[in-house]
Amino acid sequence: MTISLIAIGKTDNNQLQTLINEYIKRIGFYIKFVFEVIPDVKNTKHLSEEQQKQKEGELILSKISNADTLVLLDEKGKQFTSVDFANYLQKHMNSGVKNVVFVIGGPYGFSEDVYARANGKVSLSKMTFSHQMVRLFFIEQLYRGFTILKNEPYHHR
Repeated sequence: MTISLIAIGKTDNNQLQTLINEYIKRIGFYIKFVFEVIPDVKNTKHLSEEQQKQKEGELILSKISNADTLVLLDEKGKQFTSVDFANYLQKHMNSGVKNVVFVIGGPYGFSEDVYARANGKVSLSKMTFSHQMVRLFFIEQLYRGFTILKNEPYHHR
């Protein structure tokens, strides 16, 4: 199985990017992981929030195949403990699905088309985080999940 993370817009904070790269490297010991950044939509000053979500949605959906399991990182999604999230990952691996794609949307969330295509939604917290921080938090939790599944000491129960 492959796990992918798609995010809108690049990270302009080098310290965050260094940490993200470190956890991506660590995840590679457990599973194939792909992190793809979709460039920000251009000329958004002339677009409404809805139009911007629609354009971002088209870009997101162009990266998803019909066979992919699409999971949105969304404030209205299901919240997990780290152990529960590890079990969630294990269920996907046991299901035989080839690719689980997690997506971090743009500043206004997702278009209705993306919500309609999604197979699930996950929330990292009831709090709001910057889209750049969410990348780090999610990738760290993904790594933590695999260390939990392997019963390694990174996560202290």
